[in-house]
Amino acid sequence: MIRQANIVDIPRLIDLLHQVDMVHHRLRPDLFKPNTTKYSEQELALLLNNETKPIFVYDEGDVLGYAFCQIAEVKNDRLLQDRKTLYIDDLCVDESARGKHIGKALFDYVRDYAKSIGCHAITLNVWEGNDSAIRFYQNMGMHPQKIGMEINL
Repeated sequence: MIRQANIVDIPRLIDLLHQVDMVHHRLRPDLFKPNTTKYSEQELALLLNNETKPIFVYDEGDVLGYAFCQIAEVKNDRLLQDRKTLYIDDLCVDESARGKHIGKALFDYVRDYAKSIGCHAITLNVWEGNDSAIRFYQNMGMHPQKIGMEINL
């Protein structure tokens, strides 16, 4: 079952955030510190009350995955068209539950949610080298929107 996260999910969200951090740390140790999380328990508690940043969890008696989302809207911009977008800030499936289509279920749920609130698109960022994530998002129908580039000095 997929549902919105609540306060009792915070310890499990922290566990899953650790998994994501380690994926990023192994990929880019020059950028990501090991053994930490993107959000603290206090920050998660605040996020759970923010309607523009919904968090969805896949729950089978234990939370096996999540999707952190952010709703962004452009209105009356000088350059950009009016547009409502759902940004997937983070999507994670527990390492022990991968291959069971939980990621697809979460993505499909987020897509349906985005449509239901009038979004024009779903966007996200994925790190170069995270080939399994890139393949997953391509299989979900996503394609590159823009490319971030860097030069290390």
